Amino acid sequence: MKILVPVKRVVDYNVKIRIKADQSGVELTNVKMSMNPFDEIAIEEAVRLKEKNIATEVIVVTIGPAIAQDVLRTAMAIGADRGILVTTPLATDLGGLEPLAVAKLLQKLVAKEQPDLVIMGKQSIDDDSNQTGQMLAALLDWPQAAFASKVEKVGDALHVTREIDGGLETVEVATPAIVTTDLRLNTPRYASLPNIMKAKQKPLETIDSATLGVDTTPRLKMTALTDPPKRSGGIKVASVDELIAKLKTEAKVI
Repeated sequence: MKILVPVKRVVDYNVKIRIKADQSGVELTNVKMSMNPFDEIAIEEAVRLKEKNIATEVIVVTIGPAIAQDVLRTAMAIGADRGILVTTPLATDLGGLEPLAVAKLLQKLVAKEQPDLVIMGKQSIDDDSNQTGQMLAALLDWPQAAFASKVEKVGDALHVTREIDGGLETVEVATPAIVTTDLRLNTPRYASLPNIMKAKQKPLETIDSATLGVDTTPRLKMTALTDPPKRSGGIKVASVDELIAKLKTEAKVI
């Protein structure tokens, strides 16, 4: 089994997001960037499948500027065998590549690499679209299992446990398939220093997005990005009667 894992370079989840002064997007100057946390889970799961001798090769791919290769090296330090960087002039923060464009680019890579399984994070923590996996499955006409909290190979199929509103649901999907990962699927390992050094020697292919024949022109235009309004402070009341009166006359909730 060959596994393809798309990953995205995003603002590190520990960084407090700042909006640009002109409200055109997120401030990225001198900001720490890292791999999307859901994608780290996807890489870890793919590597675990390889360690169980279920998978033979793990390929990691990202779409973005040349500097985005740092997340590929991180993924290869965790255990991916090789990386593919699809370069694009568009920014990868809010207002950059839209989920449909990403899905179409990944469709081209799937046709090139012929993987048996695509594992990817359910969403990125910058735009929180949660659309790319579903769109890719539709473009490929492959079965999909979203929000996976457990993945097992049973015969020629995958049994994927999904977290739903009412509890857990287990679905069976035939391969090739798309699986998107949820937080409780696993705990990603830390890349050791020897593996970080080895990752520098692993093959990394660069592909210009223009050669893939995909129109990545944005279909949406962001007009402004603003911080949410600050919440006003609460007040103390002297009695229950005063509280009820304020709920009736001011909050108008009773």
